[in-house]
Amino acid sequence: MSTPSYKQQKEDFVSNLAGGPVPEIAAVTAVAPVAILLWSALQARQSFFKPPSLLGYAVDFLLNVGAFLLATTLYASTPMLLIIFLLAPVASVYMMPPQTRRHKKKTPPKGRGSNSNSNDNNSNALAAIPIKAFLTSYRGAMMVMTCVSILAVDFRLFPRRFAKVETWGTSLMDMGVGSFVFTAGVVAARPVLKERASGRSMPLLRRLLYSARHSIPLLFLGVIRFLSVKGLDYAEHVTEYGVHWNFFFTLGFLPPFVATFQAVLRYIPSYAALALIVGGIYQVLLESTNLKAYILTAPRTDLLSMNREGIFSFVGYLAIFLTGQDLGMFVIPRNINPRSNVSAGTQRNTLLMTIAVWGLIWSALYYLSTSYTLGLGLNVSRRLANLPYVLWVAAFNTLQIFACCAIDTIFFPATYNAADGKTERDANDTATSRVLRAYNRNGLAVFLVANLLTGLVNMTVKTLDVTPVETMAILLGYMGVLTGVAVCLDLYDISIKL
Repeated sequence: MSTPSYKQQKEDFVSNLAGGPVPEIAAVTAVAPVAILLWSALQARQSFFKPPSLLGYAVDFLLNVGAFLLATTLYASTPMLLIIFLLAPVASVYMMPPQTRRHKKKTPPKGRGSNSNSNDNNSNALAAIPIKAFLTSYRGAMMVMTCVSILAVDFRLFPRRFAKVETWGTSLMDMGVGSFVFTAGVVAARPVLKERASGRSMPLLRRLLYSARHSIPLLFLGVIRFLSVKGLDYAEHVTEYGVHWNFFFTLGFLPPFVATFQAVLRYIPSYAALALIVGGIYQVLLESTNLKAYILTAPRTDLLSMNREGIFSFVGYLAIFLTGQDLGMFVIPRNINPRSNVSAGTQRNTLLMTIAVWGLIWSALYYLSTSYTLGLGLNVSRRLANLPYVLWVAAFNTLQIFACCAIDTIFFPATYNAADGKTERDANDTATSRVLRAYNRNGLAVFLVANLLTGLVNMTVKTLDVTPVETMAILLGYMGVLTGVAVCLDLYDISIKL
């Protein structure tokens, strides 16, 4: 019997037939908001990260990047122990006397006239659609989780139950790809809100042309990834998306489909309802026709059958995107109820309650779809992107956003009480980790760099043969380089839009 090639060993190694339990995945991912909690305590109580310093960046990196790296490697079997280690210093921080810093007010340069006063007045106006610090933290943390996992999965120190499941079940990386699409949906609510605020509706053709600006670069990256994977004979699982399809194609086709669905909203009350209709119809087709059997077992004889997983799972990812967009429609605006003249504190509490209610709704729907006693008894499948998978991703991410919003509300109430634009920007800057802000600001560009670095590491290192110490050194170096790129882009005020 011949010995399998290293490529074949790698393909067999990254496969995951059973998945992992949902509570364990929840415990591992809970490390991210707990790390944000510790960061917030240090910042709110001790002003540890302001003004910026090398020590501050180092601690920021260790908390918001290093903690999750530990959760998926050395503490993978005991994530609650790591959470306790992160929570313990919070009490110590509050036992120390608060640190207050006095910042000198900057005086404007001499020679400025009335024009500068006009510009100052404009900059001091509150933005109609503000930047929310807790959304920046949430999206940055999701990006960190994604970047850690795409390389860590190639090492033995990363548990197999965290890798993408072959067909049925749940895993950390299955949640990762769904969360990436969900977060994209959340921020996609911003241009819709701006359009509604202007009172002018964009024609469908113009909307499609606008969406093409976002689609074409992603589709181009999909082609580049396909050519590089095939040309370098890189280990891959065909059952993930198909022979030619990859995740960039899924991302690239989302904007025109979402743009088309804008017209449907005249007849359907919300994005959430639209997502349930799309996911529900897709699930009915899976259960009542031969579609499920075709996706899972059909021979790969033509272009459609070769890429059936990517093509048909796109429907599920579209539903996930719409659930994220629905959440963004009431999370992103300054006031959740703009017609109400209530205080900022009341608006903040209403927002928290609304997110919590939606988290419970998605969780209840997920339970009903998967329960064998009270529900439909369906299994989660990332490969199919079926309805239980859509509901699982929506519930998880909504609750993650709730956790980040609660932390922001407790530690940084000034972000909600600002009376002018400058005060609000300063408050958001104080409440936001610079590392997480950097990952959030250029998320897709960072994701592309992470894919390039992952390919480079796999071409130069036999990841299956390295020791745990070498594994941690490589992963720390990889995340250090990636974080350095993200932070440098942020420091130089560069935003790469794809």
